[in-house]
Amino acid sequence: MRAAAASPVTSSFARRRRHSQRRSSISRAALNPVVICPGLGNQSSDYDELAAILRERGHAVAIADVARIDWARNAAGIVKPSYWQGTLTPRPTVDWYLERCKRAVLTVRELGKVSLLAHSAGGWLARVYIDTYDDEKDIGRLISLGSPMKPVPRGVPGVIDQTRGILTYVDKLRTVAELSPIAVTCVAGTYARGSGTFEGLSSMQSFIVGQGYKQVCGSADVDGDGITPVDFALMDGAKHIVLEGIYHTPLGAGESRRWYGSREVVDRWADEL
Repeated sequence: MRAAAASPVTSSFARRRRHSQRRSSISRAALNPVVICPGLGNQSSDYDELAAILRERGHAVAIADVARIDWARNAAGIVKPSYWQGTLTPRPTVDWYLERCKRAVLTVRELGKVSLLAHSAGGWLARVYIDTYDDEKDIGRLISLGSPMKPVPRGVPGVIDQTRGILTYVDKLRTVAELSPIAVTCVAGTYARGSGTFEGLSSMQSFIVGQGYKQVCGSADVDGDGITPVDFALMDGAKHIVLEGIYHTPLGAGESRRWYGSREVVDRWADEL
């Protein structure tokens, strides 16, 4: 038996309802568009799942267009004397990244003040972006996920500033007070405790993680997300959210290892957007 055709009244009602739902979705998104700023070594597609989760929450989302190979551009800084002196500044070395962020911001800024959602090195890069590119005051919020936000301590034996002075420069560039009225939230994770001592194979992972932490904060015996120590992921004066058991990156994350963008973790910080 053929189904009865929908009446003109029913069809009209259905069309109005679908239109209303679309309009409602656009309205919610217009309040808080988000631009995701990828971390060092990551590419845009690493954040597709996170972007989908945020869209389900009603956000308009753009991801800065970054390929993994693009990070090789940063090697241009090695030819500068400031690199070897440890006084390197981010520009013009990272201008390519800032321009990608700008393009992403332009796609959503008409929907409202933009939240920069910055992962890992994207956090300090976002601070450079705000200082350099936000002349039109498009940015309303900065939320960092596991981002190293403080410079590497100088004079600690065995510690080499892997940013070659860039984080020292950025730390003086924009404090939280100077970023105002932009609201700043720093999210950190405590996936692994580092160790400065090696006491056999059972301690190898903690020792390796600790050596990584030491290059960031000068100490191995600290908590962190496996890459960034907690204390150095938190800017002074910002709102702080510390999540237990959360891993640094989407690469290698899964059911047994949640990262900041895992579905059940997003709910613990996404209200900041």
